[in-house]
Amino acid sequence: MTDLATLPDTASDGPFIDPVAMEHDPEELFAGDRGVLDPDVRRVLVRLLQRRFLLASRNRGEWAVLMDHQHTIESRLNDLFVRLIVDHDRGVAYKEQIRSDELEIPILLRDEAYSRAETLVLVHLRTVYQRETTAGESSARVDIEEVEQTVLTYFAEADGSTARRQKAIRAAVGRLRQDGVLEEESEGRYRINPLVEILLSSDRLRELRDWLEEQSARSMPIDLDDEEDEDVDATDDDTEAAS
Repeated sequence: MTDLATLPDTASDGPFIDPVAMEHDPEELFAGDRGVLDPDVRRVLVRLLQRRFLLASRNRGEWAVLMDHQHTIESRLNDLFVRLIVDHDRGVAYKEQIRSDELEIPILLRDEAYSRAETLVLVHLRTVYQRETTAGESSARVDIEEVEQTVLTYFAEADGSTARRQKAIRAAVGRLRQDGVLEEESEGRYRINPLVEILLSSDRLRELRDWLEEQSARSMPIDLDDEEDEDVDATDDDTEAAS
């Protein structure tokens, strides 16, 4: 009969998280708490589920926790059939829904496309970012007036009044600022974050530019309220947001 005491301890060699002894469990954070993660780790896990992106530049404390506990957080997300993507070079972390033809997976995350106006602003921001970084600049910046003047040229007269289009563009800038694509350095002056490269790859940018040129050549208006024209998903990597 095999002596259990002679069996090798392989718990730490596998891909799983080592079990935590009950006496080492953290104190309950609320009545009936059965969680084993520290409060800071739990908060980062929730932030990743709540937000489209977690940025190192904007959330330094949470980013540090993520770096220290990445394996644990990945494990918890994988339990929900969600994959964690960490781009260390750009300082961006985001999630995506795992999909499989072989495995039945309940979908937790849903696609969240940008609106037409947001897509058009993204095209301009990505173009500026690519131009500046290719020229050797360490960062790229835009003024709200520059964004308005350029993006307004994408619309036709049939899209409504200039005031209506300006309102849509400013709302789009506000949404992209909230997502972390833009960072306001002074009133009306924004720095474009590297996150824009994740949202629009070079290939996707080229496709959208070609589409805009085609619409312009055909004198086709870009309807701000029409949901059947071009949209851009959260990222080219099928990043999604919790429904």
